Amino acid sequence: MMMNRRAFSTALLAGAAASLLSTRGTAATTTPVKARNVVLVHGLFADGSCWSEVIARLQAAGLNATSVQNPLSTLPDAVASTERVLARQDGPTVLVGHSFSGMIVTEAGVHPNVSALVYVAARAPDAGEDYTALAKTFPTPPASAGIVFDGDEGRLSEEAFLRDFAGDLPKEKAKVLYAVQQPFHKALLSGKTTHAAWRTKPSYYAVSTEDRTINPDLERFMAKRMGAKTIELKASHVSLISHPEEITRLILEAAGQQG
Repeated sequence: MMMNRRAFSTALLAGAAASLLSTRGTAATTTPVKARNVVLVHGLFADGSCWSEVIARLQAAGLNATSVQNPLSTLPDAVASTERVLARQDGPTVLVGHSFSGMIVTEAGVHPNVSALVYVAARAPDAGEDYTALAKTFPTPPASAGIVFDGDEGRLSEEAFLRDFAGDLPKEKAKVLYAVQQPFHKALLSGKTTHAAWRTKPSYYAVSTEDRTINPDLERFMAKRMGAKTIELKASHVSLISHPEEITRLILEAAGQQG
């Protein structure tokens, strides 16, 4: 028997609610250990420089920050690039991900050096979960229509980038970010996580209430499901650039540097 979309959505959310009952609370009630290292991972339509505003603030606070250059090829490749950076850290490390890289944080976050996780308007799947199916239970955000492909490589059109990805930035600044946009491979989108680090690590989530790339209600759902300490920012998808002070404060809290 075929399930219609509403029935599928109801069943999926019911299953997620059941999972929530068994997992929520671990992350929310665990106090993070003090960390001096922060590893930041970028998502689609960006490169490692998107963290520059946050990095400068973390360094000013005395933390060691490293931005991973996500290859945007396959999920295993992306996870491996992050794990190599994590292995170089000399102690407890906060792992931070924006957008798609929440997949990487969820998978690589089980690394023993990781003391806490921070999701910035990011995907936060459960182990083995079909994120695309989960996302379809919420209204599709406008940016999805702006993805264009050259063979197996995808990117956002300039119009969609300026309006739906970085809509709260000055146009001149958004165009600079557009210029360094890195294409992603279709194979990246088919990957599924095998671990859910947020089940066992203290987790934090920054919801972008004006997000046109990931549905804000989907962000809220994922944050609540993981029991994350959550803040909401009136921001586009790139809150790490438009609200770097608030994102930095959340990371410092995850690092046990402030309450």
